[in-house]
Amino acid sequence: MKVAVLDLYEGVPNEGMRCIREMLLQFAEARQIPLQLNEFDVRGQGKVPDMGYDVYISSGGPGSPVDSAGSTWEASYFGWLNAVMDWNRKEGRPKKYVFLICHSFQIVCRYFQLGEVCRRKSPAFGVFPVHLTASGEKEPTFAGLEDPFFIVDSRHWQVIQPNEANLAAMGAEVLAIEKERPHVPLERATMAIRFNPYMIGTQFHPEADAEGMHKYLRQPACRKRVVGDHGEEKYENMLELLQQPDKILRTHDTLLPNFLEAALQYQHT
Repeated sequence: MKVAVLDLYEGVPNEGMRCIREMLLQFAEARQIPLQLNEFDVRGQGKVPDMGYDVYISSGGPGSPVDSAGSTWEASYFGWLNAVMDWNRKEGRPKKYVFLICHSFQIVCRYFQLGEVCRRKSPAFGVFPVHLTASGEKEPTFAGLEDPFFIVDSRHWQVIQPNEANLAAMGAEVLAIEKERPHVPLERATMAIRFNPYMIGTQFHPEADAEGMHKYLRQPACRKRVVGDHGEEKYENMLELLQQPDKILRTHDTLLPNFLEAALQYQHT
């Protein structure tokens, strides 16, 4: 399996790229398949992959998914994205599988005008339940997850108010939405979309691993920042949820592996 990872972190230290690398290596080892893994610094160097890969995973990243509109790196990124979609539309070609994570998901939703991309009233950081839609309940990538299932969320921005007409026009479906909070009069964010038969994305981080996140949060600098931003109770609650096997551990072991399995099975049909 040839996999291209599009790195949108712009050189900012993060856990996301480590988690993606480890997820891919674990999958290849479990399936006993050779893996070619190449990374592309999209925002820092404007690099994007060619069509020589089976799978493309586009990462999360810092900053605004709105302010970069019209930038040079975005032009390269959407050039790549359109090339993949054009490739997949043509008959007789092996299809390319694409997964979009958080920041990538947000800029693609903005690009295709699938919803409003706006700043949250307050940052989302922690472990949260996410609810499946009717389409999400039938989505093979989510097979094995409960409703709700639990995710690691870390974002200042959100995609809300899905544009039903534009979604329908491209054959896209909303798969998951933010937890319902009846006491909070705020729009629920769109948390996952199936864009087409070969492209899916989530506004959360399915690559986040419980053990790695636990170590990360235990670092003194990280603890100080999280407690300062969100309070001691939220910090302790997150550590507790990370250790429960039916929460982040299950999401990590289910969602991206299901996506990779679908790509692998397609290669062998």
